[in-house]
Amino acid sequence: MGDRPSPCLPPTTYHLPSVRRIAVLGGGITGLSAAYFLAQARWAGAPIEELLIEARDRVGGAIQTERVEGFLIEGGPDSFITEKPEAGALCRALGLGDSLLGSNDAARRTYILHHGRLIPLPDGLMLLVPTRVWPMLTTPLLPLRAKLAMAAELFTKPPVARNGAANDESVASFVGRHFGDAMTENIADPLLAGVFGGDSAALSIRSVLPRFHEMEQEYGSLTRATLKAMRQRRTWAKVSTASKAAEAAPTLFMTLRDGLGKMVEALKQRLDLSQLFLGRSVLAIEPYERGAAGRAYRVCCEDGVVHDVDAVIMAVPAYHCSRLVSAFDPSLAQTLESISYSSAMTVSMGYAKNVLEQLRPGFGFLIPRKEKRRLLACTFVHGKFNHRAPPGGALLRCFLGGSRDPEALNLNDQDAVELCRRELGSILNLDAEPSFYRIYRWPQAMPQYEVGHSERVDALLRRLQNHPGLFVAGNAYSGIGISDCIRTAKAAAERALSFLSTV
Repeated sequence: MGDRPSPCLPPTTYHLPSVRRIAVLGGGITGLSAAYFLAQARWAGAPIEELLIEARDRVGGAIQTERVEGFLIEGGPDSFITEKPEAGALCRALGLGDSLLGSNDAARRTYILHHGRLIPLPDGLMLLVPTRVWPMLTTPLLPLRAKLAMAAELFTKPPVARNGAANDESVASFVGRHFGDAMTENIADPLLAGVFGGDSAALSIRSVLPRFHEMEQEYGSLTRATLKAMRQRRTWAKVSTASKAAEAAPTLFMTLRDGLGKMVEALKQRLDLSQLFLGRSVLAIEPYERGAAGRAYRVCCEDGVVHDVDAVIMAVPAYHCSRLVSAFDPSLAQTLESISYSSAMTVSMGYAKNVLEQLRPGFGFLIPRKEKRRLLACTFVHGKFNHRAPPGGALLRCFLGGSRDPEALNLNDQDAVELCRRELGSILNLDAEPSFYRIYRWPQAMPQYEVGHSERVDALLRRLQNHPGLFVAGNAYSGIGISDCIRTAKAAAERALSFLSTV
């Protein structure tokens, strides 16, 4: 460790405890899930003790649910996609299955602001791939040259195989090659700004939209690949049993009736609260050798408390992980630091009455960069899910920040609300004053999967092999959704348990 002073005192004795200790750093949904999966192993008889250490005075991270005047507000994520099963499965395991709530897909419509007007996304658009001809021919979102490019895309052949980083490119480049620049500017970029808070010219196609990358490798044409997948799904539906056919198709999004905070509460209730340490910032992790007992770690906290543990799961942002390991592995720290982040800010505004009739039906709208507005998107929360607003009420959630406007987080509350009201007045002709507002700021919270991201993650995992018992989990590596966080948490917990069973 060179001349850097250690925040930890060296252990005076070395021994192999009968109960092995695992520290989970970070109490967001990833850390909570990892601690829960470890607790399950302990209940099943594994001789372990799990510690959960969180710098804030609460758990849940970006998941924060609040009730105000009959409205239900989510400060961070408001749902998870049903295509990835981990979040729904965890809710059911926690006894929350009856509270799962699907999105109102029958009324689902998303608009794009185009030359100052809200234009609906064309029907049949599967994320970025057109599957119906007439809606694409008639949409004003795309010029004639883009529509001709879509027709030609059907005949695209698979590319020549390339390896490594050369096989990656930006989403903007990828979409532009297939469907033209207008599709990138008017549809792909605002969609990704709404999800990642990022720039399609920087984000990696392999890491952000891996399925599309795989489709191109196999079929060449994304349209041809998507149409084939749709035909296969229809065939499977026809041969399903009567009971299976009677099942309702899953909705695109799912949440909990009383908010995602209920998942956080349920997870916390299942932990050993005597080993839950809130308001405790971790300064560093220090590996040390215990002779025949093997390697262990000291988790050094800001308040001077040191936890000696046998394994560590880092469920905090990559840049925080970088600081924790910088003293004993600068190369690992540098790789972690290379994963960039953007910041997010949400402004939720509730309207008790006389606003619904002024709003279009649907889930909300997205704003392309070329419209030169500070507002990135707005969700009509009352339309997306039931039980989010009292009868006759409307709940709008505005998004600011991202890589497009990082300075937005410096706005004070009054200026942020006035900015959103001006934008909504201009776009929706909405001049009503909200009954209340709630603002949530999430600095450096959204990892950016930039071109070459998969290579960075591979290098990180190789470097971690030099540190047995040290693991990472979270949204910085292989998916940013709640299910992705839960999946990586479970994998890290299983790797930690497997490691301890062999030492």
